[in-house]
Amino acid sequence: MGKLFMIIGAVLLVIGILMQFTKLGRLPGDIIMKKENATIYFPIVTSIVASIVLSLIFYLVGKWK
Repeated sequence: MGKLFMIIGAVLLVIGILMQFTKLGRLPGDIIMKKENATIYFPIVTSIVASIVLSLIFYLVGKWK
């Protein structure tokens, strides 16, 4: 269980670094609605990409275990 938490932490660290230096959080297909004094952001494509990556990581960790 401890190894799993360390792997999850490392993955989150790498994703955080990537999001800081690239435009990973604003992919084409994400919906941004700007009104007079409000902005609504729906990261649909970013969520799909994150889901695919996490599914692949968990699959590989499960297979490796």
